[in-house]
Amino acid sequence: MREQTRSRDTWAALKVEDWTSTRDTLHMWTQIVGKIRLAHAPLINHWWQVPLYVSPRGLTTSTVPYGTDCFDIEFDFADHRLVIRTSTGGSGTVALEPKSVADFYTETMDTLAELGVATTIRARPNEVNPAVPFAEDTQHCSYDGESVYRFWRQLVQADRVLHEFRSHFIGKVSPVHFFWGALDLACTRFSGKTAPTHPGGAPNCGDWVMVEGYSHELSSCGFWPGGGAEGAFYAYAYPEPDGFADYPVGPDGALYSGEFRQFLLPYEAVRTADDPDLALLTFLHSTYDAAAELGGWDRAALEADPARWDKFR
Repeated sequence: MREQTRSRDTWAALKVEDWTSTRDTLHMWTQIVGKIRLAHAPLINHWWQVPLYVSPRGLTTSTVPYGTDCFDIEFDFADHRLVIRTSTGGSGTVALEPKSVADFYTETMDTLAELGVATTIRARPNEVNPAVPFAEDTQHCSYDGESVYRFWRQLVQADRVLHEFRSHFIGKVSPVHFFWGALDLACTRFSGKTAPTHPGGAPNCGDWVMVEGYSHELSSCGFWPGGGAEGAFYAYAYPEPDGFADYPVGPDGALYSGEFRQFLLPYEAVRTADDPDLALLTFLHSTYDAAAELGGWDRAALEADPARWDKFR
């Protein structure tokens, strides 16, 4: 029997209602930084060049190409600052504190310009409605540092377990990455087969964006800090195979949402479990089983034991 790997205290508690205004402001800030990466990084299938990644300090773009040089941008949620670094030795910061999206946008773009990183973005958000241009958004202006820090701690745990889940798959699989469009941490597995053209429909997001993202049959999972009392883990399949909604999944507390067409597991159900890692892994593996079994995936060719070489290490 595998030993419990983490204590309950490791999984931070954070009620959605206690930080909604801060979350919505941070959402817009991450869109600005994500669009800066989008402006410079070449297209990778399914838009894998645009997300952010969980880092030991917060969220990072990772290295972004700029001509023959490069730069990165990191949300440091420990010291509450946005840090921009260039390969030419320059660096700059923007304070993460209560301020409007308009001010954050101006300060970030000005800092990039001072560092010699000329950048133009489509300066309005995607996947939200209304899509107020960043330079005009003075409504979103909240920043509670403790809540953001706790959110980052949630991401650290979710990221860690999602990486363990990812290690069981040797087919085409995305990185574990943070999409700023919907503000969710995600990992997606692919069967290798093409999918029906996605109908689109995301607010203020071209249908062609969704067509690229869902061009191949997939099983996706992740964490979203919006659903339920403390956010929720989710899992869905595209296209959804017959019987998917009725497939038995675990652990207790997991359910299928007809509204969202995905399985959901409340974050607090994981946080309060005797073994949070095991609870989440049960959800991730069983919901993938639903997609792979009902969708007729070639599981023998796509899956492998991540401990297969341990005896030689």
